[in-house]
Amino acid sequence: MEDCIRIVQEHYDSDVQYEWDRLERHPFEFAITTKMMDRYIKPGDRILDIGGGPGRYSIYYAQKGCDVTLVDLSEENVKFALEQSKELDVNIKAISCDARQVSKFIKGEFDHIFVMGPMYHLLEEKDRIKALNEAISLLKDKGLIYVSFILTFAGMIFGMKSSPEMLIMESEQIFIDSVLNGKSYAGDAFTKAFFIDQKSIIPFMDKFHLEKKHLFGQEGIIAPCELNILNQPQEVIDKWLKIAEQLCERDELLSYSEHAMYIGQKL
Repeated sequence: MEDCIRIVQEHYDSDVQYEWDRLERHPFEFAITTKMMDRYIKPGDRILDIGGGPGRYSIYYAQKGCDVTLVDLSEENVKFALEQSKELDVNIKAISCDARQVSKFIKGEFDHIFVMGPMYHLLEEKDRIKALNEAISLLKDKGLIYVSFILTFAGMIFGMKSSPEMLIMESEQIFIDSVLNGKSYAGDAFTKAFFIDQKSIIPFMDKFHLEKKHLFGQEGIIAPCELNILNQPQEVIDKWLKIAEQLCERDELLSYSEHAMYIGQKL
């Protein structure tokens, strides 16, 4: 497992700007996710952003007046987040550490905790459980946790959009078999990554002392045709975004998204 962690760390250390720009390339994910989170987060709230990367969400909420601490495995992501926050004249705190050990480095209690990276890269369930238990231990009673997953079908959406030849590549057959058999996948992808079958999210999250508030697709229904929609006039883009927001919690449409977020309240 530690070799996998090193590979993931090196992946994110190697091109921080690319990761920072990701949500500009995929703006619907950020728009839908923040619209859902904004229902609960208010100025002055304390936020811990675990696996927050180069700081897109941390900086967004710091700009809204929240007290934000970012934690990420990648030291380069942490440096970038601090530089960006300084450039934008907002204050965040940020440190580098493993999500499975966050309580060793962070003290106190938070109103909201984001876990929007660790579930993508911890390949073994015991490590995903450990990371979430660490996060929940730092959450206030009745506080909210926001946990993101990459859906297994996201790989098929990527293939349809960018790499249709993947279906005939021997290296992709284990992943494709996972999709066909309704199973989650852990292994090689853009780096070492975990893709969850959407039916497994609620049973996994039921292991924790949480009350489910929402499960939604972070791109809504837009992911398969995102590039086409982004090439439309702004009026058309805005209408598709509104429709995607209205449909994002429909269970039967979840696989139209590449990422899903579970929002739960600590009991």
